[in-house]
Amino acid sequence: MRSEPKHPLLDKVERQFLDGKMNRRDFIRFSTLLGVGAGTAYALAGIADPFAINAAQAAANGGTVRIAQRVHPVDSPHTFAWAEPSNITRQVCEYLTRTGQDNITRPYLLEKWEPSADLKTWTLYIRPGVVWRKGSPLTADQVIWNLKRVLDEKIGSSMLGLMKAYMLKEVDKGEKDDSGNPKMSLEIWDANAIEKVDDHTVRLNLAEAQLAVPEHLFHYPMAILDPAEDGKFGIGSNGTGAFELVEFEAGRKAVLKARTEHWHTVPSLDTLQFIDTGDDATAVVAALASKQVDGAYEVDVTQKPALDKIDSLQIYEVATSQTAVIHGKCTRKPFDDAKVRLAMRLAVDAAQVMSLAEGDTGVVGEHHHVCPIHPEYAKLPPFVRDVARAKSLLAEAGYPDGIDSTLTLPAEPTWQSVAAQVMVQQWAEANIRIKLNVIPSAQWWDVWDKVDLGYTVWYHRPLGFMTLSLAYRTGVPWNAPEWSDKEFDTLLTQAEGTVDVEERRKVMEKIETIMQERGPVVQPFWRSVLTFYDKKVQGFKMHPTSFVFGEELSIKA
Repeated sequence: MRSEPKHPLLDKVERQFLDGKMNRRDFIRFSTLLGVGAGTAYALAGIADPFAINAAQAAANGGTVRIAQRVHPVDSPHTFAWAEPSNITRQVCEYLTRTGQDNITRPYLLEKWEPSADLKTWTLYIRPGVVWRKGSPLTADQVIWNLKRVLDEKIGSSMLGLMKAYMLKEVDKGEKDDSGNPKMSLEIWDANAIEKVDDHTVRLNLAEAQLAVPEHLFHYPMAILDPAEDGKFGIGSNGTGAFELVEFEAGRKAVLKARTEHWHTVPSLDTLQFIDTGDDATAVVAALASKQVDGAYEVDVTQKPALDKIDSLQIYEVATSQTAVIHGKCTRKPFDDAKVRLAMRLAVDAAQVMSLAEGDTGVVGEHHHVCPIHPEYAKLPPFVRDVARAKSLLAEAGYPDGIDSTLTLPAEPTWQSVAAQVMVQQWAEANIRIKLNVIPSAQWWDVWDKVDLGYTVWYHRPLGFMTLSLAYRTGVPWNAPEWSDKEFDTLLTQAEGTVDVEERRKVMEKIETIMQERGPVVQPFWRSVLTFYDKKVQGFKMHPTSFVFGEELSIKA
């Protein structure tokens, strides 16, 4: 028997599951989003919750776990563009929710959430007993401060992309741009949009229905920071997490010391370290082989054969919606023409790109950035390479002799560089002449949204429309191609508020078609994520977004 109130839409979700229209994984996901506890949702699906988050005192084995990972600046968590720095800050500053290794989102700093029947009101209940390291309790005022900060356009957080449709509105600034169009700004859509109910309860009143609010709250820039520190982070920063940052040097290492008291779990470890091994993928192999590190953030697939031979290491691998997309600036020639962008997609043999860059571990992409593992994925007719049509489209766009451009990309990961080289050769057959500009990875996020043509990794998200909202909604910070399509935006908002998976898939089919026909990206394949850890490290589970939870780790005695 359920202990939680039953959401009015849950009957529809249960019916679709029982009728075979929704698989077990998606039934559990959507039941939990509607407020059902994860344990109850798993039980309704006929299995036990294998990833239950239980407060516990870890065995005090002590020791240090060292992880090979790029150590980027961590001073502004709400504006992170890389997932890696969040692995450092998440040990100190936690999240209202947590999407686990099973892709199911559970309350974390929250005790529970309750969505209204129309999905336009979400009541968030802060977990009793959560205490900051410096001694005070977590309060509704502090949560509200964080929410308002990430929704402040001046901050520039990517949370604007996730929440724009339901928490923000566009306002005329009373100024004109160079073309004479009014300049618009974003602000929270209503004065009561973020409402304090009491000291431990926050209510979100939405402008539009939204299904994925709990998953948005685990987007890696949404860490709950101490308002007293004004959004900054560094050595000694206050947090509700199980560790304290005690040493940090960008490009070298970060050292976190375990707390002896914590509201949830006192870590088994004494310290957790992140060691920067640079852009060379072989350096990670060398560090693991020589036991300079105990695990790695991710391992490039090209290094797997060498690491498989080391008996002391354990491989961890998970299927994900991680990918990388080539994006041309839709506000600059020649990529301002949809025919040019389509020509670039048609000139690519995605299966060959995947085979040479990722081997047999990937899944061929379809240039619409919705993955087959996403519940709303709609299967379209195969996207087939057509060089002759690509040339014809270029001629129609005014480029009968083809186009010339430069593709800028980071040096790491290796698979991305290999894929780019293959595509350059394929494009050449359609008179699309592309030069490669490979830059150090540490410089990438300074330029990724400024270059004419870029190649950017996108991390896993559990729902297809989450990435689309972050990357392609008009005017959001991570819309690097500066693409704007009103029909796409309208359909995306519709998909975000549709619980019925079949109805949402119909909307997603239209979105995917738009992306293929006039969208801004070339997306050749999806990839699995893998890593290796020393077998002495216990408690590690591979997260699809490569997140690390230090309080779960221990050293085998």
